[in-house]
Amino acid sequence: MPADSPVSPLASRLKLLALFAVFLLPMAVAWGMVEWRLGIPEGRTAHGQLTPDLPPLSEWPLDGVTKQGADDWVMAFDCSVSCAEQADRWWRLHRALGRDAQRISRLRLGSRGEALPGAASVAWTDAAAWRSPGRLWMFDPDGRVVLAYAPDVETARVLEDVERLLERNPAPPMARLEAE
Repeated sequence: MPADSPVSPLASRLKLLALFAVFLLPMAVAWGMVEWRLGIPEGRTAHGQLTPDLPPLSEWPLDGVTKQGADDWVMAFDCSVSCAEQADRWWRLHRALGRDAQRISRLRLGSRGEALPGAASVAWTDAAAWRSPGRLWMFDPDGRVVLAYAPDVETARVLEDVERLLERNPAPPMARLEAE
């Protein structure tokens, strides 16, 4: 086609329609996905309960809470009943984390017995309204409750959640150097 010949009106319209389709087609597909629930996962991502109404760990009626590291997450479990079994269960979960285990401090609440290696044992000073025998709580490094688990939760589900939390919240870049 010579350079001075005009473009056919049909070709111009097709180009314009293709340009509209490029911008409107993704919007139409997204609307269809939302409207008819196509391609949107229905499942849950966390197996624990979100409990934003609980106070931070520093306000819990506990005697002498300590963490191993300043940037550690805290796994606290109320050890009022079947304490030896629970302590062993959460110790095994902690070991299953591998290299990320150093990012979590374990806290055994309510038992005056001897804690397993790597765990701290503290006693309740008052009865808290949210206290529940056998319950497990995960706290972020700032002491806020992230997830709470019922006593009968499967350990594999808790491990899955903890791994996801640690993956989505990487350690500060200098944390490993400071630890060494």
